[in-house]
Amino acid sequence: MKKIVVLGSTGSVGTQCLEVIENLKNFKVIALSAGNNIELLETQILKFNPDYVCVKNKQDAEKLSKKFKKIIFFSGTQGLCEITKIKESDLVFNSVAGFEGIHASFSTLKSGKNLALANKESIVAGGDFLINIAKENNCKILPVDSEHSAIWQCLSGKEKFLKNLILTASGGPFFGKNKKELENVSLKGVLKHPTWNMGAKISVDSATMMNKGLEIIEAAYLFNINKNSIDVLIHPQSIVHSMVEFIDGNILAQMSTPSMKFPIQHALTYPERLNYSWGSLNLASIKNLSFYEPDFDTQEILNLCRDTIGDASFSCALNAINEVAVNAFLQGKIKFLDIINIVKRSMDKINSIKIKSIEDIIYCDKIAREFANNFILKK
Repeated sequence: MKKIVVLGSTGSVGTQCLEVIENLKNFKVIALSAGNNIELLETQILKFNPDYVCVKNKQDAEKLSKKFKKIIFFSGTQGLCEITKIKESDLVFNSVAGFEGIHASFSTLKSGKNLALANKESIVAGGDFLINIAKENNCKILPVDSEHSAIWQCLSGKEKFLKNLILTASGGPFFGKNKKELENVSLKGVLKHPTWNMGAKISVDSATMMNKGLEIIEAAYLFNINKNSIDVLIHPQSIVHSMVEFIDGNILAQMSTPSMKFPIQHALTYPERLNYSWGSLNLASIKNLSFYEPDFDTQEILNLCRDTIGDASFSCALNAINEVAVNAFLQGKIKFLDIINIVKRSMDKINSIKIKSIEDIIYCDKIAREFANNFILKK
């Protein structure tokens, strides 16, 4: 029996993770964590019967503990970290949204637990510091993002022959549009992704292409590759999830229908592949797989992210500023095109600091958010 801790269980990726587990044999969810969606969490508790649960607010934990008396409840960031340390767990699946997820990732790896990571902010903000903690504690980071899972599967022990990584991107809802056409786009239009069903924040990141820039940063650290050896191609069909080019010129690609359940299942069941599929790929019915170079504006965003690689404080700041700007857009405080403008202007104010601890990362995140909020207030 493989015992799993699922963090961020009520989010888009978390709910899909539970759906995957529900269809696998010999898997047991022993802990759940959620934010404010208590109604959905209660449904999950009744279905999976976990031993431990963490929620964001202490008041919710107290109410739930009266209703589910056999479960041990935790709350807040400290509680989130506590359930990553449960001795009987075999794997922690982290799909907590945003920077908050970094605390759980550090705690998991410090505890010597393998980490199935759907929280890219952990790598983007943590950089080599997080990677080194995994090495020191002899535990694995199993990527859940479809692009990084694809690379992981293609490499499969062939890392010494690696030449380039090729990340694919759907192009989001505005592929082919110019800036003039994007000046007054609606929130509804931004969230209408053509191929993936995702949460609001990552949908906005996909529309700005910032998501792909953050994935470049994540790939550089996860696979220990030079930032200039990571390319991006726009692939609207979202069938080829990423590719690996080897030194002999051969390229391997990982393909599947666009569902997060494939990379989720691979991370959960690794190193095995279990006989359960989320749909076979019919290439004859697809007929065409197309690839395009990113346009100038997209390339500018990708380069902005690429340039932070090697200095975790810059990557951390970039992530923080983007989170603030996206949140302001979701609240209707700024326009869509303001997101990247705020990121660029705020990054110009950031100074490098040496990351030696999780406290340094938290400090860097705090300072960057202050710069971003100041620009938004001026807007």
